[in-house]
Amino acid sequence: MATRLTPAPDSAVIEDNAPTNLGDHIRQLRNDRRWSLNELSARSKIAASTLSKVENGALSLTYDRLLQVAQGFGLTLSEFLAPPASDTAMPVGAARLSWARKGSGEQIETAGYVYNYLCTSLRAKRMIPIVSLVKAHSLAEFGPLLRHDGEEFAFVLKGRVEVVTEFYASQILDEGEGVYIDSRQGHAYLNAGESEAWIVSVNCDTVVE
Repeated sequence: MATRLTPAPDSAVIEDNAPTNLGDHIRQLRNDRRWSLNELSARSKIAASTLSKVENGALSLTYDRLLQVAQGFGLTLSEFLAPPASDTAMPVGAARLSWARKGSGEQIETAGYVYNYLCTSLRAKRMIPIVSLVKAHSLAEFGPLLRHDGEEFAFVLKGRVEVVTEFYASQILDEGEGVYIDSRQGHAYLNAGESEAWIVSVNCDTVVE
């Protein structure tokens, strides 16, 4: 069963003695460093009031904001989502491997998506694989377009998805179709059908100029 890093009270635990949701996870990392909310706000460039709502389970974070929080802690998103490192952790670059089993992953729900971050056991990786349920049917539901460093590839697994970008006309993708974009431009994936829409995406935080 996928681990849920969401504000929901019935969230599954990440692992023994680990936080049960996104807010608890952020609070633990912050307390481990003896930082105030204002300190994390300054480092992540996210308002302290927003961080407080996340910690108290009243708000979740989209991919771009989650990336900001991770970077505020001096972590990659992979490190932020991963279980605590063990003393026998494999050195970086030494035959990386992580399985994506059915029902595995860290789940975070926002207004636009239900993200399921895969292969979180691997802390040092360059790509972030995500399977997402696309919830919003319009930009009014979705909110502001997302922007973050890097590039991404998204592929429709089920349903129809409208890809909205900052500089190009919107396009509809059917099952078996995909798109590769520079993630620094505003973008959103919307459910363009009446049934569920699912995508698999792979994000990388580096850009080839």
